[in-house]
Amino acid sequence: MLDIDIKVNRTGFHLSAAFRTNAGITAIFGPSGSGKTTLINCVAGLVQPDQGVIRLGDRTFYDRTKSINSAVPKRRVGYIFQNPRLFPHLSVERNLMYSVTSRRDMFDQVVDLLDLLDLLQRWPRHLSGGEQQRVAIGRALLSDPQILLMDEPLSALDRTRRDGILNYLEKLRDQTDMPILYVSHDLDEVARLANQIVVLDKGQMIAAGDSERLLSDPSLLPHFGLHQGGSVISARIRAHHSEGLTELDSEAGRLFLPRIIGEIDEMHRVQIRASDVILSTQPIDQITALNQLTGQIETIHLGGGPGAAVILRKGDTRLMARVTQKSLQHLRLKVGQTCHAIFKATAIKSAGRAPRQ
Repeated sequence: MLDIDIKVNRTGFHLSAAFRTNAGITAIFGPSGSGKTTLINCVAGLVQPDQGVIRLGDRTFYDRTKSINSAVPKRRVGYIFQNPRLFPHLSVERNLMYSVTSRRDMFDQVVDLLDLLDLLQRWPRHLSGGEQQRVAIGRALLSDPQILLMDEPLSALDRTRRDGILNYLEKLRDQTDMPILYVSHDLDEVARLANQIVVLDKGQMIAAGDSERLLSDPSLLPHFGLHQGGSVISARIRAHHSEGLTELDSEAGRLFLPRIIGEIDEMHRVQIRASDVILSTQPIDQITALNQLTGQIETIHLGGGPGAAVILRKGDTRLMARVTQKSLQHLRLKVGQTCHAIFKATAIKSAGRAPRQ
């Protein structure tokens, strides 16, 4: 368990954050200047907070009241930067071996996890950006860290290489038992990877908690983006159809989306933009949209303009729709009412394998 409760006061900037997290990926999300990098630098020991406590399990990294401030090497932190920072005069293998601690048995495991075998004898200058970042991740893992910090590691990569690295990060999330703090301002990355999210804005922690719950929280739409915000739902792959669609079973009902890669019965995440969802008080049969989920209205959040966010809930699954306040009045929608959410298959975006529970 990672326990953080800190305050940092600098001229013109103040950071305040308090949250607890466990194994898996915790996304530190927010715009530039919100304090994301400062937060993980406090965990690494590169920045000293002015108040508070940082603990990992039974180890205290920092405690102002007890005058504890562990040196950086003693914290056993793996840090992955935006720039891979590989040694240009060393081969990939020697870059990796540079970080190997007494646990040399980890080398083969890390090479296999990140698919590095064919790169071992190559030089960093002959690697693509995505390959360099995989080597940087491997080097950090081979230092035998107890926590991994990633500071927007994909921001310098194009979309194709970024998607490739995301596949490896999913494996890392699901096959390791350490907490990973992942700094990002990309909502798609967060929706795909994060078990938990910490939302920062102007140095203040706005929210912290389960990623699927927070991504469907209408009060956070201003932070996620009115046109980007929506819902992330976990569902089980039921079938791949010859028409090019994949069918999934979710707690809220059956879903169809363009074919995704995955085995039958594998748990998957899908992302649905709130602006793509239409609400109806009755099911509609004669319509081209393949997806209709039924739930009860849990909350209605009125915005400052003409719009509103409506949350439907069935079990633990929440689905957000953005509608106009005029539509709310026309349909007389109210909390507790049964409603039907309608959206096209092409409105659903794959968000990768669901994190293990």
